[in-house]
Amino acid sequence: MVPMGSNIGRARQNEIYRAGIHGRAPAIPTDFATLERRAQAVMSKRGWAYIGGGAGEGRTMDANRSALDRWAIVPRVLRDTSDRSLEVELFGQTLPAPVLFSPVGAGALAHDRADVHIGHAAAELGLPYIFSNQGCAPMEDVAAEMESVRPGAPRWFQLYWSTDDRLVRSLVARAEAMGAAAIAVTLDTTMLGWRPQDLNLGSLPFARAEGINQYTSDPTFWEIVAERLKGAVSEKPEVSLGAVKTLFSIARNVPGELRRNLTAPEPRAAVETFLDIYSRPSLNWDDIMTLREMTSLPIVLKGVLHPDDARQAVELGIDGLIVSNHGGRQVDGSISSTDALVDVVDAVKGQIKILVDSGFYTGSDVFKALALGADAVCIGRPHMYGLALAGADGARDAVANIVAELDLTLGLSGHTDVTTLDRSALKRV
Repeated sequence: MVPMGSNIGRARQNEIYRAGIHGRAPAIPTDFATLERRAQAVMSKRGWAYIGGGAGEGRTMDANRSALDRWAIVPRVLRDTSDRSLEVELFGQTLPAPVLFSPVGAGALAHDRADVHIGHAAAELGLPYIFSNQGCAPMEDVAAEMESVRPGAPRWFQLYWSTDDRLVRSLVARAEAMGAAAIAVTLDTTMLGWRPQDLNLGSLPFARAEGINQYTSDPTFWEIVAERLKGAVSEKPEVSLGAVKTLFSIARNVPGELRRNLTAPEPRAAVETFLDIYSRPSLNWDDIMTLREMTSLPIVLKGVLHPDDARQAVELGIDGLIVSNHGGRQVDGSISSTDALVDVVDAVKGQIKILVDSGFYTGSDVFKALALGADAVCIGRPHMYGLALAGADGARDAVANIVAELDLTLGLSGHTDVTTLDRSALKRV
């Protein structure tokens, strides 16, 4: 287990400096720029394009950074900050720090069975992992791994709303059964954004059956595939070297024996079915309200940026929001997550839990988000980059470094409890 609690920042520093006495530098860089650069060096072009890339010209990614930089921390001095608390409560669970591991689809582009390794890392830290609906391992496998590390390890489930409600109900039921503490419904990906890095490579991971394991492990999904196969008209596919490579990828990534998968119609039909039904452009508030009929778990809406949408969520009894522009990967030129956070916090007035993601890469970034009114912050690219470099240990250390810096920033700024932070700790510059 990785130690958490008071003085985690100093403990983390001391661990690294003690190793330095013996000439050992940390395997995971402690600054984001170096972490990102080293991760890119070890990832494939396809992996980097999908995980590191953004929508359009990358303006939203730039906006996420510049918006954070417009808020400056104003430290206070001569305060006793020797004992500090990072603990927060979310939906009945006490967490050692206000940090969650964000869902990232097709994580196997960074590391095989990425979701299992990320779950292991999150469990070591005692922090929630929001399982990706577009994961590369069945949710049950990830939950089992987390339980083996820390019984009761907190986890949520991210839901992409399919065009087939039978599949939605099945995924929600599985999430309940595997111990999810909340359902986070992603709202901003009813269609894929214009992502030039992927497009320029002609690379869509899901077309190669990468990131569809929640589906291929679901009996309802296979029922839908079987229905489609019954009415399918056989067409002679174009034969090319690329098509052969894609077929091998599909055969490896769906359940079953490789040789059979290469010739059987079901694996290819599964990919085609996924591409047709995975997300619903018509998703609306009425659909969200039907989720109350499916589950008693807290419902969190991910991708809210407008204060009017936040107010409507409150009126409809939604339990929480994740202010997010999908890491800048959906709409080029979107409002930054930080600017949207300010608007949403002011609109909600503390009535429901507010989380935030997109562009929060350091402990000081997390500090600013909490001071602006967020209850917790979701970390995405840093843990994926750590994963690419060193598997579960890398994902763990990348987030542990963020938590350690948060702790030190808290104390050095004259504060002792993250739950008492407010905008008086910052100045807009």
